[in-house]
Amino acid sequence: MKQNRRRVLSSLALVIFGNFVYALTVKLFLLPGGLVTGGTTGLGLIAGHLFGIPLSAFVLAFNLVMLLLGWWVLGWPFAATTVASSILYPIFLEIFNRLLGDYVLTADLLLNTLFCGIGIGAALGIVIRAGASTGGMDIPPLILQKKFRIPVSAGLYFFDGCILLGQLLFRPVENVLYGVVLMITYTTVLDKMLLIGTTKTEVKIISEKAEEIRRAILRQVDRGVTLLHGQGGYLQRETEVILSIVSNRELPKVERLVNDIDPESFMVISRISEVRGRGFSRSKRVLREKEETV
Repeated sequence: MKQNRRRVLSSLALVIFGNFVYALTVKLFLLPGGLVTGGTTGLGLIAGHLFGIPLSAFVLAFNLVMLLLGWWVLGWPFAATTVASSILYPIFLEIFNRLLGDYVLTADLLLNTLFCGIGIGAALGIVIRAGASTGGMDIPPLILQKKFRIPVSAGLYFFDGCILLGQLLFRPVENVLYGVVLMITYTTVLDKMLLIGTTKTEVKIISEKAEEIRRAILRQVDRGVTLLHGQGGYLQRETEVILSIVSNRELPKVERLVNDIDPESFMVISRISEVRGRGFSRSKRVLREKEETV
């Protein structure tokens, strides 16, 4: 019970912090730079130009409408993970509007584009890693996917493209091009954020001293190993393939161990995006290895 409460509180803290960063980024870099962007913020910029609606007010109203629509079509579990971001982002944005006023950190368009992309990508990554959704324009593509099997990525690109083009009404073409750079930047940063702490390294080792290497990895690196039975393609001799998943920092140690034991070994190293199971996503269970007599 305590663990669940702690997990909920930590997730809520991350969602709050992510929306705080998102709103601060929009205020410091997107608005002063006159940049264009997609999503709810881009729609709010269009509404502000056409009807004079304050950005924070439009975002709040639109997010609440999308939240109700998502609840109706996608169900209450989705809405429950979306409600915090739907309310927090526009509130933080309005707070920063009042605190910072017309403050401009930099007038350089390229700097505003890059730092806005980094900030938005990091903020979205924090929110998504907390298990929440940012709501707003994320919801229509999810509805299209559920009702008409249209891929979410295709829906997102379509809506964002339309929103970017809509801002040509009041922004120079150059700003729209910078908006494309902004989208590429924040999607790249978002992808990196989602992989932080989850990437691991897969090592496959083929050696005549497989047993010695197996023991060394178990005892000195404290990582599990799996023995795969293989056969050489040329001489067709039976061989053992050692498979182990290690952290990126442990890889040099494994390489040194293998080279010390068998410099002639064959090693294949692959980067993998995520590992689940004991020792990684679950706590490690220590088993004492049976000692073998020689």
